[in-house]
Amino acid sequence: MTLDRELLEILACPKCKGEIHLNTAEDGLICDTCRLLYEIRDDIPIMLIDEATEIKD
Repeated sequence: MTLDRELLEILACPKCKGEIHLNTAEDGLICDTCRLLYEIRDDIPIMLIDEATEIKD
């Protein structure tokens, strides 16, 4: 995964504007507050609320 670390630092969850972080597989960004996973496709984060996956416990 080649997502630029500087880009990762400025990205925020589009739903709550909170912090996001890479998941362990480094193929998605997680918002712990909203419990959403934003997929990364072809090194581009898909930051659309409607396309996010809800994280189940």
